[in-house]
Amino acid sequence: RRPADTEIDWKAYMQEVEGFANGTLDYTQLKGDTGPLVYPAGFVYIFLGLYYATGRGSDIRLAQYLFAGLYLLNLLLVFRIYCRTNKVPPYVFFFMCCASYRIHSIFVLRLFNDPVAMAILFLAINLFLEERWSWGCLLFSLAVSVKMNILLFAPGLLFLLLQRFGLLGCIPKLCICALLQVVLGLPFLLVNPVGYLTRSFDLGRQFQFKWTVNWRFLPEEVFQNRVFHAALLLAHLAGLGLFALHRWHSSKETILTLLKDPGQRKPTSPRLTVNNILWQAPCVCLLNASAWIVFILFSSNFLGVCCSRSLHYQFYVWYFHTLPYLLWCTPTTKLAHMPKVLLLGVIELCWNTYPSTVCSSLSLHICHGLILLQLWYGTAPTPVSRTPPPSRKPTALSKKAQ
Repeated sequence: RRPADTEIDWKAYMQEVEGFANGTLDYTQLKGDTGPLVYPAGFVYIFLGLYYATGRGSDIRLAQYLFAGLYLLNLLLVFRIYCRTNKVPPYVFFFMCCASYRIHSIFVLRLFNDPVAMAILFLAINLFLEERWSWGCLLFSLAVSVKMNILLFAPGLLFLLLQRFGLLGCIPKLCICALLQVVLGLPFLLVNPVGYLTRSFDLGRQFQFKWTVNWRFLPEEVFQNRVFHAALLLAHLAGLGLFALHRWHSSKETILTLLKDPGQRKPTSPRLTVNNILWQAPCVCLLNASAWIVFILFSSNFLGVCCSRSLHYQFYVWYFHTLPYLLWCTPTTKLAHMPKVLLLGVIELCWNTYPSTVCSSLSLHICHGLILLQLWYGTAPTPVSRTPPPSRKPTALSKKAQ
């Protein structure tokens, strides 16, 4: 027997794409039992494929098998990223695979679109690590077209593109991202462009208080207040600015040098040591460059999650697979491993508390705050000393010894 709640979102998804299958190109007319379609066009195409593969959405068991395969593929992509960084102890992967009931539910039971977007994103990150930036940007844009939460990684990606290519070299990569959005949305843009843009990229959408995981301790009127939303946005921008200036940017030159062509930048001397990662800005030849790229992307997303207007239960997948890296990317003593595992356990407990409580939401914010403090203080650049190493020349032998 399949639980009744499995059908809620899946049935709504199928109703939304069924309208498109029947020829409806006005985005405002695509609706389901849970309301109007609020995702970009990439969602429509991917779930339309699932619609036909599962007998017009009727074979939910087959859909769950497909999502189970997606879950395994997602783990493979994440493990490949972690192997490239070589920062996380192996035993943590057991927690990632087996210790999260909520993640298994999001993938295989509830069939949300969030795992689809995240799997495509992790594939894009793998391409970034292989220096295939154009293909990576294409897949990054595809992930955005499935669900907009992927935009939380965008500030970090923009920084990396500027660092790697400069302003002029960055423009073609951004054009790839924009062009794919236009191509995917073109059938809807030709019919009702305003309707498509306002529905699929609605940044001002209100969330229901009953589903919030992170702000349960606030009164509902504060949760829905636009001033509160603006304060969270300012906090998000401030956090991104501080990390970009003092943690992502390793050069002693002003951050405006990112706009220059990499070949015209002055080399940095001395080298900087961050998380036992040595690099020399501009970032052309990196020692463990993978860890540096992943740190910027994952911390960019985490800042957005911390300042989110609301986190619903399926949003846990937005950052679950990045948490081990965020905790272990900083220098770790043997005694510090257990508190980090405990922190993962408390976060998991907060997300498994249904409905959320004042205690669970406060605990979640405390855990997020502790991770942010660790990222800030644990990744502070420390210039390598210029003191020359002691001479290793043999001491002159005495005449008697000679």
